[in-house]
Parts: sequence; C-alpha cells; structure tokens
Amino acid sequence: MSAVKEKRQFSSTMRSTNSAFLPAQESAQRPVRVAFVLHEHFSLMAFTAAVDVLVTANLVRNAPVFAFTAYGLDTLAVKSDLGIDIAAGGRLEQLQVTADDHPDVLMVCGGFRCSLAMDPTLDRKLREADRHRVILGGLWNGAVALAHAGVLDNKSCALHRDNHAYMRETFANVRVSDRTFLVEDNRATSAGAVSALEMMLALTSHFQNRDTVRAIEEILSCDRVADQGRADLLQPPNEPELPELLQSLLQVMGANIEEPLTIEELATASGVSRRRIERLFQTHLDTSPSRYYLELRITHARRLLLQSGESIANIAAACGFVSSTHFSHCYKDYFGVSPSLARAQRG
Repeated sequence: MSAVKEKRQFSSTMRSTNSAFLPAQESAQRPVRVAFVLHEHFSLMAFTAAVDVLVTANLVRNAPVFAFTAYGLDTLAVKSDLGIDIAAGGRLEQLQVTADDHPDVLMVCGGFRCSLAMDPTLDRKLREADRHRVILGGLWNGAVALAHAGVLDNKSCALHRDNHAYMRETFANVRVSDRTFLVEDNRATSAGAVSALEMMLALTSHFQNRDTVRAIEEILSCDRVADQGRADLLQPPNEPELPELLQSLLQVMGANIEEPLTIEELATASGVSRRRIERLFQTHLDTSPSRYYLELRITHARRLLLQSGESIANIAAACGFVSSTHFSHCYKDYFGVSPSLARAQRG
C-alpha cells in the first residue's frame, strides 16, 4: 500500500491568540460543560461549526471530554437564520448558574437578523455566570448580549463587522477588535461561521493538550478550499506566516509517510543543522520534529484504519511503523484505544 500525501493545516489566528485565560485542563474527571443560548434567527453555520469542534474532540479522545446543551430564550424550538427549527435542551430559565452547579462555558449565539435588545433573563444569567468565573462567549453578534450584561466592560471582543458601529456607539467601555475571533480574559468571541470554528479550536486548547487540538484540526480542516473552489485534500500546508524552511520540511514529511526520514536526514536534505530544525518546530508549532512526524503518521493511520479494510499490519507498514506491536502501542498512547478496538467501535 503506497503512502498518500496528506495535508496538514495550522490555524495562524489560533497560535496568535492572547493566552491570558484559565489554566489548561485535561478534563479527566468529568466533561467540560458548554451551554449555548440560541437567539431566534441565530446563525446555524456558526453554531454547528462550534459544536463540531466539541463533537470531534470527543471522537478524537474516545471519551466525552465535552458535553453541550442548547437553550432557547423562552422556547424549546428555536428558528435559525435558515428557517430551520432547532430543538433546544431547555429554556434559558432552566439553565442552572449557581456556585454548585453551572456550565464551564456559556456561549450566546447571534446572527444577522437577531435582536440586539437586552433580554432580562439572559442578562441575569450572564452576570451570575461571570461571578462564578464561567467562560463567557458570543458567536456572530452574541457579544452584544455580553455587553448589555456589563461583562465586557474594559475588555475586547470580536463580532460581525455589521455590528461594530452599534457596539462602539452603545457600549463605550467595550473595545471592539478588528480580529475575526478573540479568546482572552475569560471571554471567547467570534465574528461569523468560519471564525466560530477557529475560536472553538483556540478555546479547546485551554482544556485539552496540543496533540488533541492538532488532531481535531486535522479532521475539520482537511477540505480547506483553494483557488477557484478546488479542495487540495492531499497537499501539505501553505501558511504564509510559517518560515519557508519549515514549510519545506512539512512538505517533505508529508511526502514520506511510508518510509519516514530521520531528523538527521531531514537536516542533510535541507542543508541546515538538526538544532535549527528543532528550534523551528518548537517556536512555530510548539512541538518537536519527531513528535510532529509521529502525529502526522498516526493520524494518517487512523484514517486508513477507519476508512479501509486493510489489515492492521499493512496499515502499520504503510505509515512507517516497524511492527504491528509498535504501531498498536503508539496508537493506544495517542488515541486512548488500541487499533483493533477503534476499528471494532467504528460501526
């Protein structure tokens, strides 16, 4: 079985996000609870993009590391911007926000046609959540509700550009950012559907390790659209902010999955020292070259394992592992289950 060149995506906005936030967690004891409050005519794309990250995190970790519930302001069926009714898990008044029982994240979902008026119940819930250090966020123009509640005073936020003027005029103490999303100061806000996914990835990095976030990115960013709508599924990353040398090294790694090169061979081929390669990976990707290469191969193996009928031995060989046993150990260490169990669970 020949190796396939796989695309590896990195979110530049995620890497540059302000890190002033809650300490990272691994959610070993219970899932991180995320509550979404849906305004009528909320952006369905923004909501599903955010939820997709949470669901994919659970799949990657083979455990419920996130749990989410949607709440309507006063109904159990909320009409989205596409005219599709979404069933909520409860009305907003049913959302518990006390010292002993509260979500870890409370996200307000707005949209192009959503009302910008203050809702008394939502206003109260947001203030209570802020007192209990709940992470507060907004999708599209959901940040307006946070501003009404006063929980954005002297803080920055991202929201849809159509609402920038309103926010600046109405809330003088709120700093409106030109960025598409922000995750800082215990707040997570985004301006639209695409940035909702990027924002949730950045937020996930505060609860899960970088390996998990990269695995989620690998799954959700595999169909990034290139020029003229063509999706380059099998190309290496082309992030302009990454140094050209690093991009070149990533391309070489992606092209050598079945027969991985040593770091010394990469150094010789690129004409630089091993030390320089290690510094590049640590500085720009926050990992080592060998760890990145292993992630690249193990995630490629996961695709083959779940999407093909090839034997585990053949998949191990196709992804550059010296034996099925070595592959199984690496796979279980990375995904939490053995390859055979992962295949058995796919149905």
